[in-house]
Parts: sequence; structure tokens; C-alpha cells
Amino acid sequence: MHSAPHAFTLRQLQYIVAVADELSFRRAAARCRVSQPSLSGQLAQVEQALGVRLFERTHKRVLVSLVGRDIVERARQLLRVADELERAAQRIGDPLSGTIRLGVIPTISPYLLPPVTPHLRKTLPRLRVAWVEDKTESLVSRLSDGEIEGAVVALEAELGDVAKEVIASDPFVLVTRPEHPLATKKTAVTQAELRGEEMLLLDDGHCFREQALEACSSARVREGEFRATSLSTLVQMVSGGAGITLIPAIAVDTEVKRARLRVRPLAAPAAHRTIALIWRKGSAVEPALRAVATSLRDAYPREEKSSQSRRAR
Repeated sequence: MHSAPHAFTLRQLQYIVAVADELSFRRAAARCRVSQPSLSGQLAQVEQALGVRLFERTHKRVLVSLVGRDIVERARQLLRVADELERAAQRIGDPLSGTIRLGVIPTISPYLLPPVTPHLRKTLPRLRVAWVEDKTESLVSRLSDGEIEGAVVALEAELGDVAKEVIASDPFVLVTRPEHPLATKKTAVTQAELRGEEMLLLDDGHCFREQALEACSSARVREGEFRATSLSTLVQMVSGGAGITLIPAIAVDTEVKRARLRVRPLAAPAAHRTIALIWRKGSAVEPALRAVATSLRDAYPREEKSSQSRRAR
């Protein structure tokens, strides 16, 4: 085991990462709440001790050097481990206390958080959950970087090697105007019925867009020219006669009640997503995350099916 003093401190590693992120010594100093000369002096000490040049400086810009890229990534890893160590120490006495940072994707958050938040407060009164809404790709990156402890996402997306607890299966449903030919039946809509229809979808970057396309893969639907940034916009465009769309069942009660629309379940085998809480393997806050997953599962809204049946009549 290495017992000699290290050539750097954790604070100096924070300075390195801040400069790499900001590409500016001034902004990095402001972010770290130190003076720019102090930050520059500390980085010069690290570069001298390591014998490498981490940053290329000119009067116009700052660049991470080739060798510096590897050092910056290793610094991030060490800081993540240090953060985990601090949180582990804080939670030894009470693992279900303190603040935990969780991400959630936009096609889940408006429909899941309102019903589960009171339940979380009731079942885990000493644990505060700070939610961050973002797209799956960004949340996975934040999770890897240690910015959040976990995220509520759909398992069908590309997530990497993570630990997980399944919350619920969320079926996809078809939404149409009442006068649309597909609104006349109450049974599950088949791929054959969808063939040639114009389907409105979310914009690129939303994992639900890819999942909806997969659910209709054999129907050869025509994608509408308009791409929405939210499920609310999709439903309102359908209400205005722009086409048809798919939405997850969890969104039905919130979105469809705003407009006079018809809802039918989808018969395709892949017509669902699996909502889960994911986190880094070996996380120091895994006991708290599993407790949160249990609470989310218990409070998950399960009235969509009966609501859909009532609207289809």
C-alpha cells in the first residue's frame, strides 16, 4: 500500500476537473470559490509534482492536453470515490437519512412524481429526494460522473452496466380523435390496423421515440413531419387533427383528460416499457435506493387501465 504523501490533494483534483469542464481558469475559480491566482498556483504545483502539463494555455483559450485528458478522467474517478466515501460515512448511523439525488426522464416525471412524492415522505421521512429531470442519455452520463445517485428510466434504453430495481411495466396505448376510423373499436389495435397511418412522435433524443418506433416496426407507419418535445404536445396535436400517436399508459389520465380523445391498447408484443430505478453498482447508498424503489413501486399509479376502459365506451 502506498504510504508516502501524495503529490496532490482532493481539492487540487477538483480544480483540475473544474478547469477541464469550463476551459477557463476564471470560470473554474468562480465555480470552486477561490481566486484565480490561487487556483492557477495550485494547478502549477500539481503539474510540477506529476511532471506533466495538464492544460495548454494561450491568451485566448484553454485546452486540455493529450496526457491531461487521461489525468482529468482519473481525477473524476477519484472524486467520485471520495464522494461515495463521505456519503457512506454519513449513512452508517442511519442509511435512510440525508439527501439523495435522483434523475427522472420527462416521459415519466409528470405522471409518477405527483403520486409518489407524498408516499416517499411518509415511508422515508428522514430521506430527502432531490429530483433532476433530463433525457436518458444525459442522466446516464450524470450517474456515471457521480452527479446523481440514481435515475428512474425505461430499461429498454441503452443504460450500460448498472444495478436496478424494476418499478412497473408501462404499456403503450394508441390515442386518436373520436371520428378517426381507429376509434371505432375497443379491442387492442393490431399492426395491420396501423399500417400506413401517420404517426406523431417525440423529437430525437427521447428514448420513448425509439420505443414507439420499435412497437410499430412491422406496421410501416408514416412518421408525421412534426416532432414534439413532450407528450402533452403530441396529444394536443392529435386533438387538433394532425394524426395519431402512442403514449405510455401512465400518461393517459393526465394528458387525455384535457381533450376529447379515444384510447386503445396496443397488441404488439413489444408495446410496453419497463420503468426502473437504476444506480451505479457498488453504490454506498444502495440501501436507500432500494428503499426508494420499494416506495415508488408501492405508490405507482395503477388506475390507467380502468380509466382507459371508461373512455373507450
